[in-house]
Amino acid sequence: MISNMPVIRVTTPSRLHFGLLSFGGGVRRFGGVGVMVDRPGLVVRFESAKWFAAIGPQSQRVAAFAVNWSRYHDRPPPPCRIDVEQSPPQHMGLGVGTQLGMAVAAGLNCLGELAPAAPLELAMSTGRGERSAVGVHGFALGGLIAERGKLVSERLSPLDFHVALPVQWRFILVRPNEGEGLSGGAERSAFGEVAAVSPDVHAELTRLLREEIAPAAARGEHEPFAQSVTEYGRLSGECFSPVQGGPYNGPLLNRLVAELQEAGGRGVGQSSWGPTLFICEPNQSSAERFVERFAESWRGPELHWTIAEPSISGANVEVVAP
Repeated sequence: MISNMPVIRVTTPSRLHFGLLSFGGGVRRFGGVGVMVDRPGLVVRFESAKWFAAIGPQSQRVAAFAVNWSRYHDRPPPPCRIDVEQSPPQHMGLGVGTQLGMAVAAGLNCLGELAPAAPLELAMSTGRGERSAVGVHGFALGGLIAERGKLVSERLSPLDFHVALPVQWRFILVRPNEGEGLSGGAERSAFGEVAAVSPDVHAELTRLLREEIAPAAARGEHEPFAQSVTEYGRLSGECFSPVQGGPYNGPLLNRLVAELQEAGGRGVGQSSWGPTLFICEPNQSSAERFVERFAESWRGPELHWTIAEPSISGANVEVVAP
């Protein structure tokens, strides 16, 4: 490290995506709702150096984001070493790519002494927000995020509303230890294989979002929130049945959702393409009891569990050393 130069650490939440509002038709494309949770978070360290370097297991992706940032700002990245100190696995439905891109942009802005940027600029400078913008807005805000969907003329889907969730609520994240969700070319192909969301389905998803999910979240009413999230996720997921084999991605996840619900899980859904599923519980003790009880009764492939809190403020950019 060069003497008297900063070390910056960017810590981001993870994103759970409850499902899209539309695709393939209508004035606005995509749109949807999700929530930001504190675990498993992403931590990216920026250390001043003689030249730019990205190190660690995600170095290629970090370097690609830095190249995009450099082209956008028409300047070289600040001389620094970037290391991803902590990261969830990629392609698990947690929005790692967007959080990493936004973190790289925020850290380079800070090192380059640029003014703090709005989510739109952070996303544009690293090429994020092509479809969903839940993670883009959630990076800055945390909490429950709903976005309206993109007009053809818009670079990023605008924020519809943001709700700070009760701090005592917990989201249980569970996934099989094998497999990953769709991404890249496979994801683009999947969108080409499904029919456009019908106006009736779009209207019902919008109603659930605005008349049930959002008001219940704002009032801190857990049961109505959980019930409407489950219904929203199932209906949105059914639009992808031709490629998923049901409202959830594959036979194992469809079975797992059914058994989680039979065991009393509330607010059960799939985040993005999975394989991460989530359960919303009213507090820490109820979440711990559910995990213990279900893990003992489950007869299937090994599962990975995390109990997460709602993120209350989004990402944090801090100078950790002079």
